[in-house]
Amino acid sequence: MKHSQLIGIIAVFALIGICFMPWTFIASQNITVTGFSSEGTSFGKPGYLNVVLSVVCLIFFIVPKIWAKRTNVFIAAINLAWAFRNYLLLSVCLLGECPEKKTGLYLLLLAAGIIQVMALLPEMNIEERDKK
Repeated sequence: MKHSQLIGIIAVFALIGICFMPWTFIASQNITVTGFSSEGTSFGKPGYLNVVLSVVCLIFFIVPKIWAKRTNVFIAAINLAWAFRNYLLLSVCLLGECPEKKTGLYLLLLAAGIIQVMALLPEMNIEERDKK
């Protein structure tokens, strides 16, 4: 794709912004969980690894080398798996109480999926070698 690198870079910045949005709301404890704030729960800070992996993907989207594009596929897959893990962890019902899923949780999966697809479709200019 012609614009895959640009779309991937935009998706990286979108994912970083999504980590600041509300992901779930736990009504009984009146807690809103985001990627960086989950006080009152044992979730930790689930968005940190997504941000770190996204920044690495951003660097590999910019570097015009074949090794960077190949490594980016692997890093983006880990990022997508971590986003899916966050979705499963934060949306599961515990002790009969189901948290309310917010838009940020769905957008996290979407942005990580877009990053993965754009990493699979790199724009590379391949030089033809002289055939003898």
